Amino acid sequence: MNNTIAYIKQALGNHFQPEEVRSLTHLILKDVCNFEPHQILLHKDKELSEVTREQIRQIVNRLLAHEPIQYILGSTSFYGYSFKVTPAVLIPRPETEELVDLIVHEEHAENLRLLDIGTGSGCIAISLAKQLKQPVVSALDISEKALEVAKSNADANQADVRFIHRDILSSDDLQLEKQDVIVSNPPYVMNREMEAMKQNVLDYEPHNALFVPDEDPLLFYRIIALFGIRYLKEGGRLYFEINAALGQETKVLISELGYRDCILSKDLSQRDRIIKATR
Repeated sequence: MNNTIAYIKQALGNHFQPEEVRSLTHLILKDVCNFEPHQILLHKDKELSEVTREQIRQIVNRLLAHEPIQYILGSTSFYGYSFKVTPAVLIPRPETEELVDLIVHEEHAENLRLLDIGTGSGCIAISLAKQLKQPVVSALDISEKALEVAKSNADANQADVRFIHRDILSSDDLQLEKQDVIVSNPPYVMNREMEAMKQNVLDYEPHNALFVPDEDPLLFYRIIALFGIRYLKEGGRLYFEINAALGQETKVLISELGYRDCILSKDLSQRDRIIKATR
């Protein structure tokens, strides 16, 4: 085991920060050997089989090719739940956990009707279905493959979510009751921001869930806010995760479309990240 740990650290050391190497080592050993971090020391003298060592080598090689560890292992943790992830869906981020946490702490009523637009892995909708008080949760996405992943995650987490296959950009005929809450983490990365992004994101995560045209970076916020004018109850709430570079612009847009009490909040990194507004 000690030799294997040394191999992982040496192979990844020139490509990842020390804390990332430590975390990746723990994830690899948990997945392949079923060892929790606190158990590794206890098994330091254990001799691993050649099959096990080969599994670890393959994971390391995929990491060196910039493939995200979440796709390699096929799952990730989000808001205390385990979610299957594939290249058909974005990998859930900590910032999105902050969005979910805000809604959990803001929305206390029972039987809320809630719609998640652009659900991807279903992490927002499913977490809220589990955390809120008997909500009626729906989740919409343009991608059939993403919805397959989201449905499997709902089943695995025993969450009651209705999934809808629809393009939010052409959803005029959507048969939907008035909602108390609409939440979305839509595509918001401008094409010109690509250069600053990590290779593992650019090479592996679905671009249609990430990027918007430079000439219309608030496209999805405008469309979803207009959708909310039609489908939110009077006094219903709209929650967005946003591009930190466009916080004020997004807030102005939402306010100009007729929403009130528009609040722009920062994430733990002190970057503009969440908007809440009232219909």
